[in-house]
Amino acid sequence: MSEIHSACRRSEERMNLEKDKKAVLVLEDGSVYEGYVFGADNFTFGEVVFNTSMTGYQEMLTDPSYAGQILVLTYPLIGNYGINDASFESQRIQVSGFVVREQCVQPSHWQSKTTSHQFLADSGIPSIYGVDTRAITRHLRAHGVMMGAIACEQSPDQVLMKLKSMPRYDNIDFVKEVSTKTPYQWEPSANGGSDGPHIIVVDCGLKYNILRILRRFGCTVTVVPCTYSAEQILGLEPDGILLSPGPGDPALLKHIVDTVRKLVGVKPVMGICLGEQILGQAFGGRTFKLKFGHRGGNHPVRDLKTGRVHITAQNHGYAVDADTLKDGLEVSHINLNDGTVEGLCHRELSIISIQYHSEASPGPQDNLYLFDQFLKMTRRCC
Repeated sequence: MSEIHSACRRSEERMNLEKDKKAVLVLEDGSVYEGYVFGADNFTFGEVVFNTSMTGYQEMLTDPSYAGQILVLTYPLIGNYGINDASFESQRIQVSGFVVREQCVQPSHWQSKTTSHQFLADSGIPSIYGVDTRAITRHLRAHGVMMGAIACEQSPDQVLMKLKSMPRYDNIDFVKEVSTKTPYQWEPSANGGSDGPHIIVVDCGLKYNILRILRRFGCTVTVVPCTYSAEQILGLEPDGILLSPGPGDPALLKHIVDTVRKLVGVKPVMGICLGEQILGQAFGGRTFKLKFGHRGGNHPVRDLKTGRVHITAQNHGYAVDADTLKDGLEVSHINLNDGTVEGLCHRELSIISIQYHSEASPGPQDNLYLFDQFLKMTRRCC
């Protein structure tokens, strides 16, 4: 009976492939991957990156750190539990494009509201399925991340020609595009009063799970735009300041780095991912681009103080150069795969940062203790 079911399923998949429009993913080095339309059928371009997590595709799609990027998932079946109301990490899809091996057209989960295909189509996000995503991943690991484009019913030569005329990922300040334009409070208390430390989150492309966790720890949470000055932030009377993750090249964010220089030493500061890179620059450090980045839910990181190894969720394409750090900022965590910096702390000031995602979503939730460390710093300084 199982063999009959498998045969019927393969026959149904072939029928779906035959009726779907053809699409193509073209990389800037001329590599071509042919597949079928998934989501919208318009043209898109961006930096092509891969993620190795087995679940969490909705969180990845709505993660602002993927702005300007075409996301390739190594796990072969995507969409099997649909799209729900609880797994948004921002208000909308943030990726420029999406690439999967196989899409599930009939998801099964009690929370599911729609299919991944419909979610992408309604948002106008071009995607492609039916391609060998692991072959793409091997190519990016060997040659590094690169620009790419997805198009429907166009020749690879046409797509490549159009791609060459598009701006490069590293030249765009995506943080200003994804940051909130106005400040807001996350889930304010019913009585309007403060029931814990007041944390200002500087939105460089934050994930909602950071706000959920801070609220769960009893904090009052205010989110402000990345363009807010140090004076505006301090005028809100925070007990601590959190610099969020976000997209793009940190070397383009001098305006935020200048603000952070005025905040350190005044209030406790925590940086996550891009927030760590901003902190590193505030202390004279430089950042550099990784060959293919760290994106997935299984990256081992060592805490240099305790020697403990944590399995972490990650999503970044840049890192801080440890040899350039100055003025008391030092490395606290390292990546055991390639030795890159995964955490910073200050010898005297109330500053901690991590390159990975303590808030996970998706990924292991082993690192929530870092929020507790940060909040203890805020209480000591009150």
